[in-house]
Amino acid sequence: MPHKAMLKRIRAEYLDMPGLRLTLEQAQRLCGVERALCEMGLDALVDEKFLCVKSDGAYARMTDGDVPRPRPAKTDLGAEKRFVKAS
Repeated sequence: MPHKAMLKRIRAEYLDMPGLRLTLEQAQRLCGVERALCEMGLDALVDEKFLCVKSDGAYARMTDGDVPRPRPAKTDLGAEKRFVKAS
């Protein structure tokens, strides 16, 4: 697999699956390339600040966990009962 195509494939996998963490061996199997080529590709994505290496050696997206997630709105379903006027 050409180097650019491999980088594009790895990047696409991480974009499609937020929270994805792959070891070098797992990424190698995913791309079907030799270890040295895969390691070069992962390191290039680390240099680009797209990936980072976690303490356990797994590669993860740099922005995973740093992007604020929208929180669901809260509502008080009992509010209507409190404001009903007595006759």
